[in-house]
Amino acid sequence: MTEVAVRARARLGEGPTWDPATGRLLWVDILSSRIHTFDPADGRRTTLATEQHVGAALPRAGGGLVVNLRDGIGLYGPEGDFDWLVRDPVPGRRGNDAAVAPDGALWAGSMRYDEAPGGGTLIRVAPDGAVTDTRPVTVGNGTGWSPDGRTMYYVDTPTGRIDRFRADTHSPGQPLVDQGPLATIEPGAGHPDGLTVDADGCVWVALWDGAAVRRYTPDGALDRTVELPVLRPTSCAFGGPQLRDLYITTAAVGVVDPHPLTGSLLVLPGAGQGVPGTPFAG
Repeated sequence: MTEVAVRARARLGEGPTWDPATGRLLWVDILSSRIHTFDPADGRRTTLATEQHVGAALPRAGGGLVVNLRDGIGLYGPEGDFDWLVRDPVPGRRGNDAAVAPDGALWAGSMRYDEAPGGGTLIRVAPDGAVTDTRPVTVGNGTGWSPDGRTMYYVDTPTGRIDRFRADTHSPGQPLVDQGPLATIEPGAGHPDGLTVDADGCVWVALWDGAAVRRYTPDGALDRTVELPVLRPTSCAFGGPQLRDLYITTAAVGVVDPHPLTGSLLVLPGAGQGVPGTPFAG
């Protein structure tokens, strides 16, 4: 049964990520321009205000954070200093979900505020800021890798699919090799949003407007459904010292009759076994 990790009213909670260096969970409220941390050991929380809408915040190898902002990719140093790594402002577009690949590169999605088809991108950002593999998407969302690093999973939300790409032979600048969808969400069950991959290679995906998180096996079979009290879960990630607890971000934006926990950070204790993440190498 899910529990409340942080009772909040996030407008658009997103991007839960475990930071082993600090023993804290990172998550963002995109539309409130806030980066949050939560320490499950003592309940301590912190908040960092950003100057732009922030789609994701992820640990860096040398400390600090890499962030996917409205106008591009930024870096926070260990002491809180900020610099742009990739600045590419496009009117009406903002950064959304992002994830770090096993090689230490960042894959960052974006979208238009009006969700115009093809108005966003998925890009690979090398540690030195070089951008490759730009591909048009509509709502660049959940991204993750199989435990062996051979498969990349990706969600462009309006497609209703979790797509698979060959990752082990991929070279920057070369097209991703499409291996077809892992799963397609049936009409009426919600829309695929953020995702994470567990140690068994199963993909957990949050279903926006579906009030649930699902687990799919590597062959695409629906293995488990976790029903939630809130309509709009946005993403999920394993956290805690042993990576056994599944944290779930949620959103209040657009919800007409919100549940009291709408916008909170939820947790499903002992959900499974997560895989240690890779910090951004830049």
